[in-house]
Amino acid sequence: MIEVSGGCHCGAVRFSANVPETPVPALDCNCSICSMTGFLHVMVPHADFELVTGRDSLNSYQFGTGAAEHLFCGNCGVKSFYQPRSHPDCWSLNANCFDEPVELEIDRFDGRRWDQAKARLDASS
Repeated sequence: MIEVSGGCHCGAVRFSANVPETPVPALDCNCSICSMTGFLHVMVPHADFELVTGRDSLNSYQFGTGAAEHLFCGNCGVKSFYQPRSHPDCWSLNANCFDEPVELEIDRFDGRRWDQAKARLDASS
């Protein structure tokens, strides 16, 4: 495992997390919100994540099924991590918000066909 740190643009929200050795598995989702925000998913079990600062700066947005909780900085609007519907025991970290880039192994996730993509993801796990 390696430790990464990151956060939002203004610095109010900061996190640290342990991720697998490089290349770090990542998902590139084409759903409506991920494609619009440029979110590149690195899944981290809740126990391997620490919100260092910014709990009071976070705002929440939910849509569709309401199962995912999209958290973003109320100051700058950046979503550096959130609770995904696809991985209820993990946080999804935005690799684009890491302080230092890490080597990624990127798989595509067809979020526009969420049920089929989740079934394929579960089958490969």
